[in-house]
Amino acid sequence: MQEYTQITGMVLKAEPIGEYDKRVVILTKEKGKISAFARGARKPGSRLLAATNPFSFGEFKVYAGRSSYTIMDVWISNYFEGLREDFEGAYYGMYFLEVADYYTRENNDEKEMLKLVYQSLRALLHKGISNRLIRCIFEMKAMVVNGEFPGMPTKGEWDESTAYAVSYIMQSGIEKLYTFTVKENVLEELCAIAGDYRRRYLDRTFKSLEIVDNL
Repeated sequence: MQEYTQITGMVLKAEPIGEYDKRVVILTKEKGKISAFARGARKPGSRLLAATNPFSFGEFKVYAGRSSYTIMDVWISNYFEGLREDFEGAYYGMYFLEVADYYTRENNDEKEMLKLVYQSLRALLHKGISNRLIRCIFEMKAMVVNGEFPGMPTKGEWDESTAYAVSYIMQSGIEKLYTFTVKENVLEELCAIAGDYRRRYLDRTFKSLEIVDNL
């Protein structure tokens, strides 16, 4: 008899398999990043159809196979539908998912990264903070979570507010990350710092980031 496990997570990516199935990658609270098959998820009327799209967050009932999991049932609490209606926000969101996919591993404790992605997507839906600032905060905090962020650059002359913002991003809890805005000159400096560290520590290109940079 198969033993089922209930996990909480977010779909990072999905791809078609065969005529009706999907293979999805889910970042979970309990098991890190996992791969799972959703049988019949591309059939019209399947309850797994929308639940296995990127951004979908909720609970997944799965059982383990030799090399992956199979999804048996789902209870989605947030589809982040607003991003599907926001072209720019959607690509920022896809970039966040790509970064999370890059950083995370199966059976690692990835709770903080899952929380960071969730809160960052929520921030994209909040019009009180710019997408560029959200991206800078996300990139820096993702490196902090992964233990790679070196702190404020020692070279160059930086605005005092920039140094304060970097310190806040490093030290604050994820729930409080997206609670401030900055002036344009500070935003430019934050973007420069985040961009320099991203190129230095993330050894790959991201398709969604290329689109974001051309928006």
